[in-house]
Amino acid sequence: MRAVVTVAGKDQVGIIAAVTNALAQENVNVLDITQTILPPDFFTMVMLVDAGQAKVPFAELADKMSALGQELGLAIHAQREDTFQAMHRI
Repeated sequence: MRAVVTVAGKDQVGIIAAVTNALAQENVNVLDITQTILPPDFFTMVMLVDAGQAKVPFAELADKMSALGQELGLAIHAQREDTFQAMHRI
């Protein structure tokens, strides 16, 4: 099952490492990643991940990503790919 993880907030050292390490701990594979910093220091990242072999149910994974975001002072959201696509269809 593929999912989309979005990250947004003030840029700081270690964001990508923290998010990818948290995903790896739950056996979630990163398929694609794009990130940018919008001036002056607003970090954004979108990741496509494979959560089909995750150690925890998807709802728990999403909660863990949200909690990590709170810990880092960022907004981190994980959604199933089909939900993400439906929400962003024109």
